[in-house]
Amino acid sequence: MRYKLTWSAQAAADLLAVWDTVFDLSRDAETADRYAEELKETLLALTDHPKTGFPLIYDGLLTGFYSVNYKAYKAFYRVREDRVELLRILPRAADYLRLLFPEEGT
Repeated sequence: MRYKLTWSAQAAADLLAVWDTVFDLSRDAETADRYAEELKETLLALTDHPKTGFPLIYDGLLTGFYSVNYKAYKAFYRVREDRVELLRILPRAADYLRLLFPEEGT
């Protein structure tokens, strides 16, 4: 079964931020385009085997989230009946648990 890939508004905004960051570092639009396209290809590959990502465990519990790494970034998603819901794309060095679960406090 092939799943559909859906993007949250925040994930789409995150992808634009990735492009901006790569452009700022490289000063080359082609490099930023290629980086973003390769990231999207990595995410699209999840539609064939969505549970190949890393399950996210928080406070000792499975969260229902998975992650996949691409170079300096980590994408977070959930698997639904017929789709992969892409939620966030964050720098791997970020405090992603706090960003994903802000209501839990510090």
